[in-house]
Amino acid sequence: MTNRVLDFSQHPAHLNVRGGLLVVQLHGQEIEAIPFEDIASIVVSHREVRFTQAVLARIAEAGAMLITCNEKMLPAAMLLPFVSHFVQTERFLKQARLPEPRKKRLWQKIVRAKVAAQASVLRELRQDDAGLPALANAVASGDPRNVESQAARRYWSRLFDDNRYRRGSEQDARNAALDYGYAVLRSAVARALCAAGLHPSLGIHHQNKLNPFALADDLMEPFRPAVDRAVVRLAEDFGAELALKPEVKRRLIEAVTARYRVENQDRTLFDIYARVAQSLAAVVLGEERQFWLPPWEAAD
Repeated sequence: MTNRVLDFSQHPAHLNVRGGLLVVQLHGQEIEAIPFEDIASIVVSHREVRFTQAVLARIAEAGAMLITCNEKMLPAAMLLPFVSHFVQTERFLKQARLPEPRKKRLWQKIVRAKVAAQASVLRELRQDDAGLPALANAVASGDPRNVESQAARRYWSRLFDDNRYRRGSEQDARNAALDYGYAVLRSAVARALCAAGLHPSLGIHHQNKLNPFALADDLMEPFRPAVDRAVVRLAEDFGAELALKPEVKRRLIEAVTARYRVENQDRTLFDIYARVAQSLAAVVLGEERQFWLPPWEAAD
């Protein structure tokens, strides 16, 4: 499995099925035929991309994701496979009944991993970790002191080296780039969760009843800094010209499909999250006590 992420944003396209292949046509001409098992995600943002129902069914059967974008080119919805694991009903039930103390310990580990990753990115980009390692060590079960938020205030103020930066500003192109990268990351995590027989809406910490991907949002937290790192470099390269154009999207997708160093091995993010999701499933089922969520660094 090569875990390709396909982005259709630049040209009208027609997608259909031939055997076990996704056939891509531009201007009536076939340009590529891709095995469905090689596809991790398909991102569709061009208004004139057409696909058959058979394409949607085969994407789901292969365990891949389809992300559709709105008129601002930002992800608006995601298609997930309905059935992707032979004992998923049993796992859904145990996941829904996961004891609160265990959820709090899992969230503690996730927040620690996220803050440690933020520190690593700041050391690489700014040669200063802003004291985040000490905050990571201070995260208690359930993060009752909201160390995650304390770390975020330090992190965002230093990440772009720009005191005017505000994460919530819709006018800032850096935020649009972050949102796009996070959506691709979210799809990778959701895919791994489904493959492990877990339901992506039954969260550990994120519990919004309107959020169908709460668990994916939980587990993606430690790898958000990988997207942040890519956006900093994009902002440095493009400056005021930064926008969600094809080159920017390509580099954001590369941040998610790149290799990262974990336990002295270079692995793709898809490989890493497959193991993370399987480890979480083992904890949910009571087969393991320890949740595998290792620190990472960029392989390049």
